[in-house]
Amino acid sequence: MKSEKLVLNDEEQLILENVEEMGDAHVGTSIDTPMRDDAFDLSDDEKIDKIEGHFREIMNTMGLDLTDDSLKGTPYRVAKMFVKEIFSGLDPKNKPRIAMFENKYNYSQMLVEKDINVQSTCEHHFLPIYGKAHVAYISNGSVIGLSKINRIVEYYCKRPQVQERLTIQIANELKTALKTDDVAVYIDAQHMCVQARGVEDRGSSTVTTEYSGKFLENENLRREFLASFHGKL
Repeated sequence: MKSEKLVLNDEEQLILENVEEMGDAHVGTSIDTPMRDDAFDLSDDEKIDKIEGHFREIMNTMGLDLTDDSLKGTPYRVAKMFVKEIFSGLDPKNKPRIAMFENKYNYSQMLVEKDINVQSTCEHHFLPIYGKAHVAYISNGSVIGLSKINRIVEYYCKRPQVQERLTIQIANELKTALKTDDVAVYIDAQHMCVQARGVEDRGSSTVTTEYSGKFLENENLRREFLASFHGKL
């Protein structure tokens, strides 16, 4: 049976073109990840069950044989991966607990945690984003366990993201935890939605920064921060 070709009217075609343009333009909508009020009404197991069914239908629609030993478990694996792994940062219950400590050394210079792994997912095409984050802060009387900085980056990475939003969310979380505005975040990442589709540019990367407090006010401090991972002033 020959399938019928989908015919769109002018309005529908314009909507599709705008959708594509927004994705390729890397448009974000808000600092907070867009979530519905009922986002956590279902348990993780219920979400996995529903996603498994939907992904099975996607694979069926593409003509894949789900009786094949290699493919039959894929819908469940994808559903579990979405809920328990790569999008687990959507659920506040997975937010890392941040332990603060008194700055007993009275260390007053910036502390830099560099080369933190960034592994996230573009919310426009659900393709990987990967790269490095470099984070700095100046203590306002408290310090944070070093591994917790990595955990904060990881938590906000594990959700559909736009890199600009990711950068701001990490900075805001650190400012809240440390009770200081003296925070800097720099992310250099590659986007598979650029490398594997559309323009297919495999050599480019995207850099985003968020400076606040002394890092925003003091150019020399920003230069020192950048030199800590670029290697020159």
